[in-house]
Amino acid sequence: MVSLVRSNVVDLPTNFSLSYFWCGGFMISAFLVFQTVSGIILSFLYVADSNLSFGCVVDFTNEGLFVWLVRYMHIWGVSFIFVLLFVHMGRSLYYSSYTKLGVWNVGFVLYILMMVEAFLGYILPWHQMSYWAATVLTSIVNSVPFIGSGLYTFIVGGFSVTNVTLVRVFSAHVCLAFVIIGLSVVHLFYLHSSGSNNPLYVSGGYSDVVLFHSFFTVKDGLVLFSLLSMVCFFMLYLPDLVLDVESYIEADPLVTPVSIKPEWYFLAFYAMLRSIDSKIGGLVLVIIILFVLWLPSSNVSCSYSVIRQYVFWSIVAVFLLLSYLGACHPEFPYVLVSKVSSFLMVILLCMFKGLWVEPYSM
Repeated sequence: MVSLVRSNVVDLPTNFSLSYFWCGGFMISAFLVFQTVSGIILSFLYVADSNLSFGCVVDFTNEGLFVWLVRYMHIWGVSFIFVLLFVHMGRSLYYSSYTKLGVWNVGFVLYILMMVEAFLGYILPWHQMSYWAATVLTSIVNSVPFIGSGLYTFIVGGFSVTNVTLVRVFSAHVCLAFVIIGLSVVHLFYLHSSGSNNPLYVSGGYSDVVLFHSFFTVKDGLVLFSLLSMVCFFMLYLPDLVLDVESYIEADPLVTPVSIKPEWYFLAFYAMLRSIDSKIGGLVLVIIILFVLWLPSSNVSCSYSVIRQYVFWSIVAVFLLLSYLGACHPEFPYVLVSKVSSFLMVILLCMFKGLWVEPYSM
């Protein structure tokens, strides 16, 4: 075990040119550990019951300082994980890391599972926005041809979102966390097998190397300390910044919120979903965008192309615009701009992945 740790962490040969953008993987892993520990503690106190869950979660703030800190660490940890995920995936796209098929495929599956895990956790407090977000998004599953109704019944456990749904969501949320941890280890295995890419595109990445410890452990430690300091600042001074006002209203199936919206890291996809008139059309659009985003191609060393950089930053700008539009009320002109931006996103992703392609070398 000691030799395994030394070969994969301490004595790992790593390219000297890796910048702070390559710290994302370690940061995500560290925050996953924090989320797992805080989630286990909260699971001991949480009651999966539609009549008790909301009061149980609200009481977390009155149980004591420790439980309050654990709860808000869990809340803010999700936001920081998705910020790190977006930066991590953006760096991977920019430097064509998707050419490393094993690492990219497992990493993309991890991204999908983390979105599912975050959505399941969002339902558990059973407040107004979580209940209605679950109702809206599960209804999209019901619109899938042939298998939609059966899949909806299996997920929800009935004809609508009820207490049965809450129990299933809690079980899935706990189990999926350990699946994500296991896949993270697989992701790390593929990374160390193929080697990390680097901003200079040095062949193989091992022409100019240093040992991972202590050069990169100090760098990762500095970034982790900085991020934890930011988490502490937000927890102590702006604890409810990422919570909606509806988070303090118990779920009521008879009262629909004026504007239903998910957490900020889902807003771009939510804008895509509602930009199409039919539910199945919006779902197909999101699947197409995710498929093109995943699709691996050989674009090694093409980030030096100025045009390709314009395309990349256009993708970033459109994604941020969609995130803003997802928080807006579904009316003109927001829906129209969302539709145009969604199709523009597909075109830009196809250009980014399809142009500048180099043949794979055998």
